[in-house]
Amino acid sequence: MVRIACIGAAIVLTASAVSAQAPPAPPPTTIPMAVQRAYATLKTNLTQAAEKMPEADYGFKPSSMPEMRVYGALFAHIAQSQFGTCAAVNGVPNPVVGRQLEVELTTKAAIVSALAESFALCDTAYASLTDANVSELVTQGRGQIARAAILANNNSHDNEMAGTAYVYLRAKGLVPPSTENAAAARGGGGGGRGRGAGAPPPGR
Repeated sequence: MVRIACIGAAIVLTASAVSAQAPPAPPPTTIPMAVQRAYATLKTNLTQAAEKMPEADYGFKPSSMPEMRVYGALFAHIAQSQFGTCAAVNGVPNPVVGRQLEVELTTKAAIVSALAESFALCDTAYASLTDANVSELVTQGRGQIARAAILANNNSHDNEMAGTAYVYLRAKGLVPPSTENAAAARGGGGGGRGRGAGAPPPGR
């Protein structure tokens, strides 16, 4: 009987020790947190993608279709869209209203600069999102949309454009930033050219 009691006590003590060592559960992810984290990741990936392609390839597109944008125009388009969206969220005039950045901006330096400026405007817009105002209506064009929704829509558009840009990078033998950053987070490093982390060998 004494032996059984000792075994039971040992089990209880072991369970208590394991419980004490378990890391605390992370705090719940709120809507603002989710939207802001997604934006931060996209900002990093798109900024790095714009920088990564050489100037000489900013006029490249992996197709002969006339409606397909060249690489530089992808990022001019992102900037144009973000200026409009984030100006609306911030309640300020769109700084590029009436302009066509895809046509005007022809150099890598000008496009990268416009992209950075659009992200600076969006930094303020995303920082303004709180639990209290996620459903607050923002005027966009002639309609209105919830603050969280317009910012989530911007993330969706940025994500779509990032995926498109990665095709161009791969066509030039460059590893997309998202692949490199994920590999670096796992401790695997990342290369500027060639296959991404975990990609199969050539021919497979």
